[in-house]
Amino acid sequence: MPTYAYACKSCGHAFDAVQAFSEPSLKECPACEGSLRKVYGSIGVTFNGSGFYRTDSRGSAGASETSSGAASGDSTASAPSSDSGAKAPAPASS
Repeated sequence: MPTYAYACKSCGHAFDAVQAFSEPSLKECPACEGSLRKVYGSIGVTFNGSGFYRTDSRGSAGASETSSGAASGDSTASAPSSDSGAKAPAPASS
């Protein structure tokens, strides 16, 4: 169950309450019976392990771009490489 932080608008009394998601928010301060507000802070989540990387979620999109780029690169690369291949052996054998 999550822990919620509350602060009183009247007296400033601050406290934490463990509540289920289905429970309604607290409305009354236990110290002075004034109205309460929820206090939002930083998120208490830590990710342990090897980590998450920016490219992790783009594996399929990146692969599509790479394979389509490689496919177009292969067709254009084969033409220059055959030209380069023809030119490269000639100076090497000369």
